[in-house]
Amino acid sequence: MSTRVIRGIIGFTALGLVAATVVMGLFVTPPDAVQGNLARLLYVHPPVAWVAYLAYGVTSIASALYLWRPTRSRRWDQLAVASAEVGVVFTGLTLVTGSIWGRPAWGVWWTWDARLTTTAILFVLYLGYLALRRIPTSRETRARRSAIAALIAFIDVPIVHESVVWWRTLHQGATVASLGTNSKIHGIMAWTLLLGFVAFTFVYFWMTMLRFQVERLAEQVEDEEFKNWELERAAESEISSGAIATLLGDGIGDRDDTLIEHKVR
Repeated sequence: MSTRVIRGIIGFTALGLVAATVVMGLFVTPPDAVQGNLARLLYVHPPVAWVAYLAYGVTSIASALYLWRPTRSRRWDQLAVASAEVGVVFTGLTLVTGSIWGRPAWGVWWTWDARLTTTAILFVLYLGYLALRRIPTSRETRARRSAIAALIAFIDVPIVHESVVWWRTLHQGATVASLGTNSKIHGIMAWTLLLGFVAFTFVYFWMTMLRFQVERLAEQVEDEEFKNWELERAAESEISSGAIATLLGDGIGDRDDTLIEHKVR
C-alpha cells in the first residue's frame, strides 16, 4: 500500500472522527451540572493540548535520533520540523480555545496563570525553533542546531503539564488522568472526550504526513537547484577556459609570426 493511500485513509478517518466528536459534543452529551454548555468546549481543548504534547515529543525523539550518529538521517530532521510545525498550530489552538473558555469561566480572556504562562512560553520556544531553521547555513549545520534547540525546548512540556500541581493556579486540575475510580467526568461525556482525543490524534498524523512530504519535496527541489547551479558554474568555467586558451593561442601565434618575420629580415 502506497504512502499516498495510507495518508488518504488516515485523512478520511480523521475527518469522520472529528465530525463524530462535533455531533456527540454538541447534540448528544448533556450540559454540565456546573458549567452548563460551556463544558462542551472541553471536548476540544484537552485533545488539542494533548496533540501539542505529542507533536513536540515526536520532534524531540526525531531530533535525538538525528544527533545520534548510528541513526543519523535526513528523514529524522524532516520529521522533526514537520511535527514541530503541527505542534505550533495545536499549541496556538490550545491558547485560543483556553481563552474562549476562560472568558466566561474566569471573567478574563487572559491571565498570567502558571498553566497559561508556561504554555505561552512553549509556543514562543517552538516558534523560535522554526525561526532558527530559517537562518541561512549548510543543511547539516541547520539540522544539528535545530535538533539541539528542540531538545532544550521540550523541557517546558513537563513543566506545562505539572504546572497545576506545582503552583497555585486558576486552571482546573487533571481531568483526563483521573478517568478511573476518582473520575470527574462520567458516561457519555467521558466517551465523547476520549473520542476527541482519538480524532485529533488522527488529525495530527495526517497533518504531519503531509508536512513531511512537503519537506522532502522542498529539499529535492533545493538539491535540483544546487545541481543546476553547479552545472551552470561548470559551463561558465569551460567557456572561460576556452576563451583564455584562445587568447593565449592567438598571442603565441602572433609571437611566432613576429619571430619568423625577424629571421627573414
